[in-house]
Amino acid sequence: MRLVSRNFFLGLLLLLSLDSPALATDKQTLPTLATPFAAVDFELDGEDGRTYRLSDYRGQVVLINFWATWCPPCRYEMPSLERLWQQVKGKGVVILAINVGEDEDTIFEFMGQYPMTFPLPMDQDGKVIKAYPVMGLPTSYIISPQGQVTHRAVGSREWDDAGLIEQLMSMRK
Repeated sequence: MRLVSRNFFLGLLLLLSLDSPALATDKQTLPTLATPFAAVDFELDGEDGRTYRLSDYRGQVVLINFWATWCPPCRYEMPSLERLWQQVKGKGVVILAINVGEDEDTIFEFMGQYPMTFPLPMDQDGKVIKAYPVMGLPTSYIISPQGQVTHRAVGSREWDDAGLIEQLMSMRK
C-alpha cells in the first residue's frame, strides 16, 4: 500500500510540474479577464516609509502582486519580479508588490535574502486584499493605463519571461 501511495504522490507531482511556469519553454502570457473591472484605489505605507496610492500610477500599466514572506511560491517568484522591474522601470510599467499582514521588520529581513528595488506597500490590516478577488498567495493583477483590471494570475510566474514582458509593454498608452 505504501508503494502505491508513494507512486501516486510522485505521479501527481510530475503532472503538476508539467504545468509549472518554471518548466515552460514557450513564451508565457496571461489570459484577459472575461469581464475587466475598475481597479479599487488604495493608499498604503511602504516598508521604505513612502505612501503608495494606486491612483498615482494612472496612465501606466500596473502589476499588483499580493504576497507574504512565509509563502513559498511568493519566494520563488520574487527574483523574477526584480528582473522584470530592472527591464521595465521608467518605461510606463510599475510593480506594486503588496505584502499582506506583515510589518517592516519582517519585510526588511526577507529583503536580505531576496533583494528587491520595486515598491513594497504593506497591507497590514488586510483591507486592500479584501477589495480584490484574491484566491491565494501569490495573486497578481494587471491594471491598464485606464484603471481597468484586465488580467489575473494566481500562483507564481516567471515574470521576466519574454512573453509576459511583451504583453505588459504592449499595454502601455
